[in-house]
Amino acid sequence: MNDEEIFFDKTDRIGTITLNRPKRKNAFTLNMIDQWSDTLIKWRNDPEVHVIIVTGAGKNFCSGVDLSIFRGGQQEDDPLEFKSILWDRIHRIALTLEDIDKPVIAAIEGVAIGAGMDLALMCDLRFVSDTARFSEGYIKVGFVPGDGGAYYLPRLVGIAKALELFWTGDFIDAQEAFRIGMINRVYPADQLMVQTRNFAKKLAEGPSTAIRMVKRATSQSSRVDLRTALDLISSHMGILRHTKETQDALKAMMKGLDKGKK
Repeated sequence: MNDEEIFFDKTDRIGTITLNRPKRKNAFTLNMIDQWSDTLIKWRNDPEVHVIIVTGAGKNFCSGVDLSIFRGGQQEDDPLEFKSILWDRIHRIALTLEDIDKPVIAAIEGVAIGAGMDLALMCDLRFVSDTARFSEGYIKVGFVPGDGGAYYLPRLVGIAKALELFWTGDFIDAQEAFRIGMINRVYPADQLMVQTRNFAKKLAEGPSTAIRMVKRATSQSSRVDLRTALDLISSHMGILRHTKETQDALKAMMKGLDKGKK
């Protein structure tokens, strides 16, 4: 087992980020956040990384922020200092992911609680084991969803369901998370990483420019009117038409069609 609190791997054009504090259910520290965001920035334009997976070591994904960082000198008893820890460091993950147009998949086993759940929500896809359990548990300690949950969760499950989960802090299991549209796929625990990597490999071997533009266009189109969305997508199509990947794919398709006519 790697001794680092968080470690990174690049294999088969897949970058994997593993939170590695299993005895603390992978609760994250500020040092882990700094390494995490720095690596995301590097991988954003790394030609050897086409897809990113985020997961946790052991039996859990992430139990949120390690509350000890707010004791013992790491955080002064000052509202602005507390805000700065969130805005300047913890929130860097969400802000950095917004700038990454490569697919990002969360592979979730066990619990994802509070900021740990929010970190899963900010990924593009969520593949989970049948042992997964989710809770926006902030309310139980008198807080609001502090790491983007109030932004991401209503967009996935609707405002009413999001408020229910925020106000109660109740846990939901993998099947309920799937039913309400919060996650994409559920697998047996022993198949989670195998299936997640198989899916990631399929994307990594696909036309990378088109895949990145699909993500970009989908994100852009969710925030603009129809006319603007169509204008944007026509630009993407015009650019893609002249990339080697698309030209090769079109030639292969036409060749297949010609064979089918014979």
